Amino acid sequence: MAKQAQHELTESPAQLEQFYREMLYIRRFEEKCNVAYRQGLVGGYMHVYIGMEATAVGWNDAIKVGYDYVITAYRDHAQPLIMGSDPVKVMAEIMGRKDGYSQGKGGSMHIYDVENGFFGGWGIVGGHTPLGAGLAFAAKYRKEDRVALCFLGDGASNAGVFFETLNMAALWDLPVIFIIENNEFAMGTRLEYHAADTELYKRGEPFGIKCERVDGMDVLQVRKDAQRIVDWVRENQKPYVVEIMNYRFAGHGAADNDRQLYRTKEEEEENEKRDPIARLEKILEERNVMNREKMEAIDEEISEKVEEIYEAAVASPHPDPSEVYDHVYCDMEPEKGH
Repeated sequence: MAKQAQHELTESPAQLEQFYREMLYIRRFEEKCNVAYRQGLVGGYMHVYIGMEATAVGWNDAIKVGYDYVITAYRDHAQPLIMGSDPVKVMAEIMGRKDGYSQGKGGSMHIYDVENGFFGGWGIVGGHTPLGAGLAFAAKYRKEDRVALCFLGDGASNAGVFFETLNMAALWDLPVIFIIENNEFAMGTRLEYHAADTELYKRGEPFGIKCERVDGMDVLQVRKDAQRIVDWVRENQKPYVVEIMNYRFAGHGAADNDRQLYRTKEEEEENEKRDPIARLEKILEERNVMNREKMEAIDEEISEKVEEIYEAAVASPHPDPSEVYDHVYCDMEPEKGH
């Protein structure tokens, strides 16, 4: 477990409030998504970001949003929420509604907002990593200074396609940062049971890629590490592998109600002390940046906003069944009546 850093605050009060608001926004949005799932409003499967908010917020603040590229796997709600995406369209897509980003056909695992630089949302474990390298290749080919952030889970770090992608990224000097979100479990399998080498950042070493492990539960440390790494990749136009240590407070997916089968209650309680929101709250109070009354007011404001988002998404209609073949690539026209 990473030791809590002692920070000399370089961020302005406005920046600190922004970090706090964004993390709390993700937390309350994801909690509402869990409610919607249990109400039967979300089809398929759904994976929330509860406990991992500092990772999305810290990295997002270090890039040029709307210019740099971001791609992730199926735990994909947090990034678009703070990248400028319409939150109602995000929630509507999660609910499979017509007003969603993929018109209700992608669902929770396939949020997609190219206009704001977010390229998904992909359901195949590790399958999106070559797409992340492809985005970086496109930037390099066009002689742009964009950087691609490719988030993946600890389980995906064992996928063969990821190693192939690391080889190509190193061979072609692609400006892509592979961010391994190590939340200690691949679904319900502990890290030491699925990875022969549990120091996942070392995946980059055989390819000569710079790599390191950082704390993902402290938004101020995440922000500093992210900015340093993004700046290096942008300047040197080479890849980087980062293992960011997280701990998810929810199950692997919304239907995972048996977490005690693979982790103890004592372990969960101990890790709750690392809650990134609570850690920032402590710093804000200790440094007299914000008092508890202001934090409670922000929480109430954000909770009301999330409720409005939820109600607007529920009001969105489901796609018409006749649209099932729209936006699907096919080499023939469907027969009439089919």
